[in-house]
Amino acid sequence: MAFDYIDGGAEDERTLRANEAAYSELTWRPRSAVVHPDVELATTVLGQPISMPVILAPVGSSRMFWPRGEAEAAAAAGGAGTIYSLSTLSGTRLEEVREATRGPTWYQLYLCGGRDVGLNAIARAKACGYSALIVTVDTPVAGMRERDVRNGSAQMIARRFPDFVPFLPQLMSRPRWVLDFFRDGAQMSFPNIVLPEGPMPYTDIGAQLAAAAVSWSDIAWIAEAWGGPIVVKGVHTADDARKAVDNGASAVVVSNHGGRQLDGVAPTLHVLPEVLAAVGDQAEVLLDGGIRRGADVAKALALGARAVLVGRAYAYGLAAAGREGVSRAIEILRSELERTLKLLGCPSVHELDASYLGSPSGWPPSGVA
Repeated sequence: MAFDYIDGGAEDERTLRANEAAYSELTWRPRSAVVHPDVELATTVLGQPISMPVILAPVGSSRMFWPRGEAEAAAAAGGAGTIYSLSTLSGTRLEEVREATRGPTWYQLYLCGGRDVGLNAIARAKACGYSALIVTVDTPVAGMRERDVRNGSAQMIARRFPDFVPFLPQLMSRPRWVLDFFRDGAQMSFPNIVLPEGPMPYTDIGAQLAAAAVSWSDIAWIAEAWGGPIVVKGVHTADDARKAVDNGASAVVVSNHGGRQLDGVAPTLHVLPEVLAAVGDQAEVLLDGGIRRGADVAKALALGARAVLVGRAYAYGLAAAGREGVSRAIEILRSELERTLKLLGCPSVHELDASYLGSPSGWPPSGVA
């Protein structure tokens, strides 16, 4: 169940597969007989220096993968010199996550519990030093992630224990995970969503998200309360990119939630040029979805993205080996990005552009590949 929660997507998972496949449509045009013993990977996002243009995306329920999963992932990101983004729908207190890392952190806000609960979370994030607020705009309801239903994680997260009985053999076959889960407190609530009666329990997340849907009119009061950079995540079209900028976004993330929301939307790499043209220099443009290698990072940068966010790429490492697994996942992406630049004859991530890419006629195509 934990693996499929990370690995799966919505419905038929067409968008999940298309996100990955889009990178194979682009080929490279390297500069031969050019040697750069050292290449520059460092960049800045929203004025924050980071060691490479890769940010850890918010991944909910990471404490299900590893004890104190969010804090462990944040520590690994800080050790690697990059940004960790914490989901509202996490099992570790935002203060504890901030204390766990020496690097920068962003907070992803969901309005579960309503405006007053959201304002409380914003105040907590400001007080302990989160540097940017992510507002996700593509979750008016939760996507239908059928793997989660088939393999039990939906029932476990929703605490539908009678329905969970058929999945007990999974737990019995993985006693170490069960032991670690209970030693970690068997976290079954969201400590960053504090309702009048206490932290919100793991109940029907779909209903909570539907009640907490964000509209463009919400961005204004969120930005006023936050008073810092706002990152709007979940942009699919040029029109939405312009609306995000008009409502005060400092950055937008071209994202389809890793194929976990509406199945059948275009892969994010196809949408990126449209959003870049719409935004111009008014906001920084980031991208997530389908990134599995350092070469994928380089292709997104060559098309014009400022940096990328990765979710699954580090969540696999977290589930396998905790902090060390996340550190190893980041290092793999770093070494592959460095090797790609050297093979391209490109001295810096800042010099990557479309001249290094060969693309088929009519790219990007319309619709899902």
